[in-house]
Amino acid sequence: MTMNLSIQRASTSDAHEIALMVGELLNEIMTTIGIPAFNFSLDETTARLKDFIEREKYFVFVAQSSNAGPVGFIALSESHALYAEGTFGTIPEFFVRPAFRSQNVGLRLVEQAKVFGRSRGWKRLEVTTPPLPQFDKTLAFYEREGFAITGGRKLKVVL
Repeated sequence: MTMNLSIQRASTSDAHEIALMVGELLNEIMTTIGIPAFNFSLDETTARLKDFIEREKYFVFVAQSSNAGPVGFIALSESHALYAEGTFGTIPEFFVRPAFRSQNVGLRLVEQAKVFGRSRGWKRLEVTTPPLPQFDKTLAFYEREGFAITGGRKLKVVL
């Protein structure tokens, strides 16, 4: 079955639908790892996303199916680092609804992210995967798309 799919840059009017998918993503991660790692409020996430999009702190591309509506998204933020040789992009959230996986939706979203990054002069895209081995399919996807493991672990401290 061929899906009629379009990828477009999100606007603030897309924030609610994207926030719903963020909730699905976080729930999937927490269910898989068995740890309540995230706090999620649909209203707060929608408002935060609208603010990020308006201020161009966040760039989001949405995959829309002609018959199913939004089926996935990729979010990008711009960063700067000396080790990265300048400006680069980070993928903080990336999600394809389970029913639409293995249909090249993720591939198309990553391709769009690469095109967008090149247009902004980014030197690279970086992404952190959820804990392995539960997400080994996710890691395999990224490796197929040209991402390489660079070592280290993502750490955080709450401020």
